[in-house]
Amino acid sequence: MTSPGFAPEWLALREPADADARSAELADLVPKIIVNRIPLVVRDLGCGTGSMGRWLAGRLGRPQEWVLHDRDPRLLALAAERVAGPNVTVRTQEGDVTALTAADLDDTDLVTASALLDLLTADDVRALANACAGAGVPALFTLSVAGVIEFDPADKLDSEFEAAFNAHQRRRVDGHELLGPDAVAVTAEAFRGLGARVTTRPSPWRLGPNQAALAQEWLRGWVGAAVEQKPDLAAEADAYLRRRLETPFRVVVHHTDLLAVPEVTR
Repeated sequence: MTSPGFAPEWLALREPADADARSAELADLVPKIIVNRIPLVVRDLGCGTGSMGRWLAGRLGRPQEWVLHDRDPRLLALAAERVAGPNVTVRTQEGDVTALTAADLDDTDLVTASALLDLLTADDVRALANACAGAGVPALFTLSVAGVIEFDPADKLDSEFEAAFNAHQRRRVDGHELLGPDAVAVTAEAFRGLGARVTTRPSPWRLGPNQAALAQEWLRGWVGAAVEQKPDLAAEADAYLRRRLETPFRVVVHHTDLLAVPEVTR
């Protein structure tokens, strides 16, 4: 079964906000870094339904082959249908993206992922950095959570739910701690330690009345994760949600994009 966080319906709801938030500046650097490679081979890790491919392929300006990675075969099938197009071919690979090695990237010109790093552990990120640096492959990672939420209007419980949510993002899974809001800092350190040049840019969601459906669905999930992490908040959660949902609100959900370019590229 697909996790609710990765259900096709949720991914479709967030796709326009993702597209607006990602750093076009970093994406537009990629064709300048990777020159004279036709077709360009891009590996999209944790591809979901392929929103990254739909956003990035047109910016790369040449024939491409996308290798789509995901654990969920249903999402892979959807992504393969929706990413392929003029000058873009697709192949899929089901499995664990954290197991990739430099040898696996031998045919690859760019590694990319969206909303993935914060779901990994420090060991996962270091292994991924080693694989990219070892193969001389640049990496573009977008929409990693930054752990900062700004509401308008504010509520007295915002900071308490934010802290609990961030703790949930850093929770231990199978004995390993997820990076959550620390993901970009750990990833940058890993790549820089291998001699790569790292550039980061903010990529916030800015949600208002025109994105009310997404804002409300995000809010429910955000509060639910906070309560899961800190059950004492359950007594306040229903009233907090009711206050928020009964009054129009705006929210900035901060993310960060990262581009890492190895010292020696392919």
